Amino acid sequence: MIHLQDFHIRLESVKSQLTNRLFHSYLNQNIGEPIVDEDKLLLLVALLSHLGRTKDEIDNYSVTTMLLQIALDTHDHVQNSIPNEDVTGQKNRQLAVLAGTYYSGLFYQQLAHINDIEMITTLAAGVKEVNEHKISVYRKELDAIDKLMNSVKLIESSLFIRIAERFDAVAWSDLLANYLFVKRLTEERNQFLVSGKSIVFDCLKKLSFQKNNQDLTKISPEQQRYLLSICERYIDFSINLIEAATKQLPPLDNLLKNRLEEIFRQRQSITKITLEEG
Repeated sequence: MIHLQDFHIRLESVKSQLTNRLFHSYLNQNIGEPIVDEDKLLLLVALLSHLGRTKDEIDNYSVTTMLLQIALDTHDHVQNSIPNEDVTGQKNRQLAVLAGTYYSGLFYQQLAHINDIEMITTLAAGVKEVNEHKISVYRKELDAIDKLMNSVKLIESSLFIRIAERFDAVAWSDLLANYLFVKRLTEERNQFLVSGKSIVFDCLKKLSFQKNNQDLTKISPEQQRYLLSICERYIDFSINLIEAATKQLPPLDNLLKNRLEEIFRQRQSITKITLEEG
């Protein structure tokens, strides 16, 4: 296992390189700095470090993959035009599209530093898989809850699973997929509780109450609790898979180990509150 201080230095080095590549004064000033998913970066650097890749490989693979992930995420946040949209709203939406395209360009530029055709093919396959499952979810084309949840899992983790599979790291694939799935479901759950809106819960409603054409915000408290219970079951099952995967791996770096423990503690707190309220 890499020493904690060495791993922390390596992680900060990758983060600094990524931040420098992403900096664009005009975009940052008008739509804000792009959001770097700290968990995905942590998982990626931990995976590559445990696989014994060289510093240059870790730097190049991590920066390239995260640039691609950020480009995908940025385009996801572009809102459709709305009636009577003001000039500022139109400008911000157009800039978000431009930003996503710009980050995609940075990704292709970064590819020039990777003398690894197989890795390029791996990332391309991951992007294709992510986009296919995004279309299925956003168009609500899925006909079963298991299929919905599998698509959500692959949207979050396909790029990282593909990298792990490329190096035959099966246990890492399970850890990556379920860690990112739990994180996404938790975010969707919280969004639903706060605002009554969530693309995942909207799909769950359609699959669970096929004759109910009400908006997600209009469903009954009983129906809300039912959808939440489905989400909770998938989170619990995936946490069990995370725990099983970690037993198949060498000792994890403390930063990742602490993050996993934080997720488990949060889950225990939510379960306790749910039981008390029930």
